[in-house]
Amino acid sequence: MRVICLDMEGVLVPEIWLGVAAETGIEELRLTTRDIRDYDELMRHRLKILDQHGIKIDLIQEVIASMGPMDGAKDFLAELRSQAQVIILSDTFYGFAKPLMEQLDRPTLFCHYLDVAEDGHISGYRLRTTDHKTKSVKALKELNFVTAAMGDSYNDTGMIQAAHVSAFFRSPQNVLDDFPDYPHFTDYEAAAKFLLTAEPREG
Repeated sequence: MRVICLDMEGVLVPEIWLGVAAETGIEELRLTTRDIRDYDELMRHRLKILDQHGIKIDLIQEVIASMGPMDGAKDFLAELRSQAQVIILSDTFYGFAKPLMEQLDRPTLFCHYLDVAEDGHISGYRLRTTDHKTKSVKALKELNFVTAAMGDSYNDTGMIQAAHVSAFFRSPQNVLDDFPDYPHFTDYEAAAKFLLTAEPREG
């Protein structure tokens, strides 16, 4: 049995924080894991900016609710799920992702948790575990699943290196330059064929 592990933002849906930046006009919120590799550093920066501007979770949820999957993403995911098990491994938060998951027919999602005060102020976040994408792929391998992984950014490279079948999807050039040994796809049809049929690497 093959289990396919996908990143969410940049692969299935637009980058949430880019949408928030566009809505609020705060350019500093445009930074993503494509720019800052250390996720803790990136999130601490984001929460500081939200606090400075008095932005609460209701505004962010409104922006997310107005976003939809990228063109072709829903059919891509449906094709994968028709032939394999699929898990979305994301560094987003359950409080953010729910409306987008509903639009994708509720696939399995592993992500993190937000700490939100009664007034909607986001006071912090809790990681389900550190480096959870890599650990999830490795755990699936220990269960004797053939694993396939696809992402677009630096925080996906651990699971991409760990999986039996791996590729990048619509990644920026700086990521591809740093990890030149993996295929790169820009269209869903070719990506689906690769994830479903590519021969697994040893190990």
